[in-house]
Amino acid sequence: MKLISMGLLAGVLVAAAGALVARRRYVVVTVEGTSMVPTLNDGDRVLVRRRQIDQVSRGDVVVLEPPLDPAGRFMPGPPGADGRHWNIKRAVALPGDPVPPGIGAAGDRVPAGALVVYGDNPNSVDSRQRGFFSADRLLGVALRRLGGSAL
Repeated sequence: MKLISMGLLAGVLVAAAGALVARRRYVVVTVEGTSMVPTLNDGDRVLVRRRQIDQVSRGDVVVLEPPLDPAGRFMPGPPGADGRHWNIKRAVALPGDPVPPGIGAAGDRVPAGALVVYGDNPNSVDSRQRGFFSADRLLGVALRRLGGSAL
């Protein structure tokens, strides 16, 4: 009986450790707004793996904080439950890539520590209005819609 109790305790500890590791690597984000329609809709929940800029590929759907506006506030919309403003967009240019047309610095290269992101919806507020997004404000890469398919 003591062996069973020890085995059960070990199993619980392993499960708890696994949950802690998963919590540090993954986060669930709820999409608010229409900037990623038709890929993602308002209210969709997505699984995001925390990543650094060197782990992002062009075409990845990323979650990151937008740049500050000239008045020092984030735009648009109110902060989320954690007090931060998150955007979900598609990475279209990474550090060293040519700057896409319409960003303002066309012909140049995306600087280190920055990326260019677009929403899938043509009416999205993204790098076309805000310029470069800072890589140090990157939360991670969206892996899949919960209850749905991979992105």
